[in-house]
Amino acid sequence: MIYPIVKFGNPVLEKPSETVTVFDEELKKLTEDMFESMYAAHGVGLAAPQIGIGRRIAVIDVTFKEDPDGKLILINPEIIHTEGRHTQSEGCLSIPDFRENVTRPNKVTIRAQDVHGKVYDKTAEELLARAFLHETDHLNGKLYISHISALKRDLMKRKIRKMMKAGEW
Repeated sequence: MIYPIVKFGNPVLEKPSETVTVFDEELKKLTEDMFESMYAAHGVGLAAPQIGIGRRIAVIDVTFKEDPDGKLILINPEIIHTEGRHTQSEGCLSIPDFRENVTRPNKVTIRAQDVHGKVYDKTAEELLARAFLHETDHLNGKLYISHISALKRDLMKRKIRKMMKAGEW
């Protein structure tokens, strides 16, 4: 099932998500639906709040279907180590058509659970590290625009409010 992507302005995007405690077929089906929804929206990462579900679940595939081993499921993820700095243009499915340069750590180690509840650690660099940070931010109720200047953020929010009034958002 393809879920519609929740857009900026919806309160679910700005609330910390609930910890997942039940690892069952329903969770497995949800992660499959999240991958399907992410691919349909042409994204490389998707957090459950972006489809209106306030649970600590994210899916990532920075290869966008090119490598079957590239599909990652992060349940209850935590960033346990970061190093370096890297600035790159970043966007978000919940804030379509907007991109800004964001500086984030270049190397990240994450601790998460898979769909069976098994804990694992994974270290990544560059785009995958950025995806770990971006999706974990979503689960903590933060959007990437919290990492840009207040001026740029206010300009973006103003444009979005205009689009909302015009019925384009």
